[in-house]
Amino acid sequence: MQKKLPLSFYRRDVHTVARELLGKIFIKKEKNGILSGMIVEVEAYDGRIDRAAHSYNGKTKRNEVMFLGGGLLYVYFTYGMHYCANVVTGGEGEGCAVLIRAVEPVEGIDAMALNRYGKTNLNGREKLNLTNGPAKFCKAFDIDKNYNGLLLTEDIIFIVEGDNLKPGEIAASKRIGIKKSADLEWRYFIKNNRYVSRL
Repeated sequence: MQKKLPLSFYRRDVHTVARELLGKIFIKKEKNGILSGMIVEVEAYDGRIDRAAHSYNGKTKRNEVMFLGGGLLYVYFTYGMHYCANVVTGGEGEGCAVLIRAVEPVEGIDAMALNRYGKTNLNGREKLNLTNGPAKFCKAFDIDKNYNGLLLTEDIIFIVEGDNLKPGEIAASKRIGIKKSADLEWRYFIKNNRYVSRL
């Protein structure tokens, strides 16, 4: 297995990390095997200037993980029913993170299907919809609040090198489903990848 990304990877500018996470492989080790997927879509959040970031109004019990420095997983509950997972970036106190919006499934697809749909025999549409959204990704990978604050250099959840993308393969657009700071083009995704949530 390839080497995990070091803490130094995460402790950089949120936009640099966001773009460089594309093509990397997100891995979760479970008792019965490994779940993995290539990160194909992300969104950057910078609480210092970004009114859409959970950290914009300062540290709270909910968002404190965002202020602990890059290399942690920040998991939050939203709309009373979904979990979303973020990679914390930058230095301590910055309040920056990258939301993982979509991954392309690589390993453990049957387990992901059971988590999402309660079955393994998926049709083509269900396969494409397996992990193409932040809540779908968390459901498929069975990620909830128990993983909030997890260090990404440990052996439970971590990220390793994957495809080396060329700058021309990465696109940027406005983020999805937010009202504040909605004009910022801080969503990054791999062009023409079928697992991106919205092309």
